[in-house]
Amino acid sequence: MDEKAKRDAGVLYAADDTLLQELLACKDLCHQYNQLLPSALSHKKELMEKILGRIKGSFLIQAPFWCDYGYNIEIGDNFYANHGCVILDTAKVRFGDNIFIGPDCGFYTAGHPIDALRRRQGLEYAHPIFVGDDVWFGGGVRVMPGVTIGSGVVIGSGSIVTRDIPDGVIAAGNPCRVLRPITEADEKTLYQF
Repeated sequence: MDEKAKRDAGVLYAADDTLLQELLACKDLCHQYNQLLPSALSHKKELMEKILGRIKGSFLIQAPFWCDYGYNIEIGDNFYANHGCVILDTAKVRFGDNIFIGPDCGFYTAGHPIDALRRRQGLEYAHPIFVGDDVWFGGGVRVMPGVTIGSGVVIGSGSIVTRDIPDGVIAAGNPCRVLRPITEADEKTLYQF
């Protein structure tokens, strides 16, 4: 089994020259994307179609944006990521429809061994992240390897999501935990300042 196959199987692997070349090619495309004028929407769309693995519909990703391979990222319709989004997609990262990501958020499928010996050898692992439909991530959220987030969820700003989150809840904290369900009363709330 080569290193890419090990990576895709979720077992320890070492990034070899093949993976490094794929990573560098994606980083070059991200760099090009991040240098475009904010008004260059059609060129930004073309570049993002080269970077991402699957795009279902409309999207807007504000620069700067960084990812590792790109081809492991799938986004649904009506996807929005604010400035500073980082997706370490050494494994699959799949977003449903109607996703809103606040500024400075990160989605990290990559991890490293806890023991220093294997970490010094450059070994790592990758576990996928799955996000349902209608999810809002507040600013500064971090989602860790292997997490699934249900549909109709709000993740509060600054949260570190280390375990699965069920459908229809507000969750926040470090580590992120469910605070309460989202109810019909939330649909009637008037937001005034």
